[in-house]
Amino acid sequence: MNETMIDIESLCFKYRNEDPDWILDHISLHVEAGEWLAITGHNGSGKSTLAKCLNGLLVPEQGSVKVKGFFTSDEDSLWEIRRSVGMVFQNPDNQFVGTTVRDDVAFGMENHGVPREEMVQRLSESLELVGMSEFQGQEPHRLSGGQKQRVAIAGIVALRPSIIILDEATSMLDPRGKSDVLKVMHELNKTRGITVISITHDLEEASSADRMIVMDEGRIVREGTPIDIFKEPEGLVEMGLDLPFTVKLRQLLIEENGLNLSEKAFTEKELVDELWKLQLNI
Repeated sequence: MNETMIDIESLCFKYRNEDPDWILDHISLHVEAGEWLAITGHNGSGKSTLAKCLNGLLVPEQGSVKVKGFFTSDEDSLWEIRRSVGMVFQNPDNQFVGTTVRDDVAFGMENHGVPREEMVQRLSESLELVGMSEFQGQEPHRLSGGQKQRVAIAGIVALRPSIIILDEATSMLDPRGKSDVLKVMHELNKTRGITVISITHDLEEASSADRMIVMDEGRIVREGTPIDIFKEPEGLVEMGLDLPFTVKLRQLLIEENGLNLSEKAFTEKELVDELWKLQLNI
């Protein structure tokens, strides 16, 4: 059985006591080591608030959040929790503090007291992992959006967290930048076993996760593998979510062309393979 990295029990949160409704309404969730979990939902569903509860930026009013055995409500544990959880936010410019890429990646390690010799090694290694070694002397604001986000990831990776949270981290990127960042994160997830939690309204991005949860009005309304979630696409549309292109195409092929497609044909590759099989009458 895999180690439980995050354990959430009946989490409730609201920003002001006088508000009648919870922003997060009795959320219970468990995240295992090495898992890629996508948390999706329309704007205002509570997913970004949930992200901030996972490293103690926000503290539950009811219920509990436990990270690697430490409660986020325990102030004495916050340092250990934040050593374990790295967050990459929507706008990378808000995370930069150094005048060069090298300085920026080194900043977090300096704050954590990493010895200089080890810091140099980690800096080189993390920039190489995200494909930004050749840019280490450049000023961060001169980089493209995708490059900036990869530098932000390098700064987190250099701290060697066991969990990385992407809080709408690709929403401001063009398709190429988004693809580059997700490729880096999938590589870190597979080769280093880093647990990834992707907070996103983009179902295309969420479809590559190991598991998805869908939030609506502060509650978890669906949970399962992407295949499980996309079996009933109508409900996702009703919640204001935009279906991935392949899911839309699959629906059209079934409803308008009468094709008998497998329930598992949701990704581009799976759909192409299914169509080839039908064409060849396999």
